[in-house]
Amino acid sequence: MQPINPASLGAPRGYSNGMLAPAGGRLLAIAGQIAWDAEQKLVSDEFAAQFEQALRNVLAVVNGAGGGPEHVAQLTIYVVDRFAYTASLKLVGAAYREIMGKHFPCMALVEVKALLEPGAQIEIQGLAVVP
Repeated sequence: MQPINPASLGAPRGYSNGMLAPAGGRLLAIAGQIAWDAEQKLVSDEFAAQFEQALRNVLAVVNGAGGGPEHVAQLTIYVVDRFAYTASLKLVGAAYREIMGKHFPCMALVEVKALLEPGAQIEIQGLAVVP
C-alpha cells in the first residue's frame, strides 16, 4: 500500500492521511475487536494491556485472511476515556510498534460514552487489503 500524505495537511505523526491499495487486492472488513482472549474474557483492566490485546485480535483476523500488518489500510479506535489513552500513550506506542512495526495506516480515535462489554475500555475496527 502507498501512504498518501498531502503537504497541505502537514506531516502526520503515527498515522497516514490516506492509503492507496494496489490493484487486485481483496478488501477485508474487520469487526470491532476488544481485549478478549480465546475464552472471551478481558485480559486486563489496564488500558495499555487492553489496547495491545485488541490490536492483536485485529491482526489475528488479518492473518486469518492471509495478510499481515502491512495490509491494514485503516483503523478506527474507540476509547471510553481519552485521558486514559493519553496517559498510556508510551505503552500504547510500544505495543503498536511491536505488533504493527513501522506501518501506519489511516487512523481515527473516537471517545465514546461506553462499549457494549462491561469493563472494555477500547475497541478497534479496521479495513485491510490482502493479496
